[in-house]
Amino acid sequence: MSGHLFLFRNRRGDRLKILAWDHGGFWVLYKRLERGTFAWPVADLGDPVAMRSADLALLLSGVDVAQTRRRRWYERVA
Repeated sequence: MSGHLFLFRNRRGDRLKILAWDHGGFWVLYKRLERGTFAWPVADLGDPVAMRSADLALLLSGVDVAQTRRRRWYERVA
């Protein structure tokens, strides 16, 4: 379970709690928006949603991840 984050959003969508496990125990991060709501990913009721750390950073910044488009990333080989 180490390394996994569990996100919980309230019904209005303006508050978010993140639950994580550290070697010393659980910790909780709480964020409340002054205006607007978090753009929560769409999923079936009760189904878990997996997201990348970059998507989590966008979500916490107020960006709607569903409306973003990823560019292809190429690495130069010698």
